[in-house]
Amino acid sequence: MIILGVILLLIGLLADIPILTAIGAILAIVGLILNLVPIGGTRRRVF
Repeated sequence: MIILGVILLLIGLLADIPILTAIGAILAIVGLILNLVPIGGTRRRVF
């Protein structure tokens, strides 16, 4: 999701399409949040 967001963000910036830039930024931020916040009670344990 992060990669898709960054790709859309870059395409939107290069082609000067503001809707693609907005969607790409939203997808990248949501992807980062989902990566950092554990959902469903799963704990990442580092041994």
